[in-house]
Amino acid sequence: MRPRRQKRQMSEINVVPYIDVMLVLLVIFMVTAPLMMEGVTVELPQADARAVSEDSKEPFVVHVDKAEQYFINDDPNPITNIQEIRIKADIVLRNSPKTEFLVRADKNVRYDAVV
Repeated sequence: MRPRRQKRQMSEINVVPYIDVMLVLLVIFMVTAPLMMEGVTVELPQADARAVSEDSKEPFVVHVDKAEQYFINDDPNPITNIQEIRIKADIVLRNSPKTEFLVRADKNVRYDAVV
């Protein structure tokens, strides 16, 4: 008996249809790209811009670190009594009533220590 020859399966992928599709997409993008550059004309509303006043004061900033120590602005000495913060805030408000007040606290500080 003669041994049978096994037919070898074709393991190649035909990529010609994929190339055709890619060329069509390339042509479509090349044609539509210049159209996208034109865009739509929109008339934007005008807003009145206020000039920044030169006499604007720095904000009153209370810093609270993770050890729950209080600092005012850039003073490296911690405030030992919360009443001192109130007294200094009252003085600042009397001198310039439009001063902004900010509280910056460490993320690990308890909420009631900040409030």
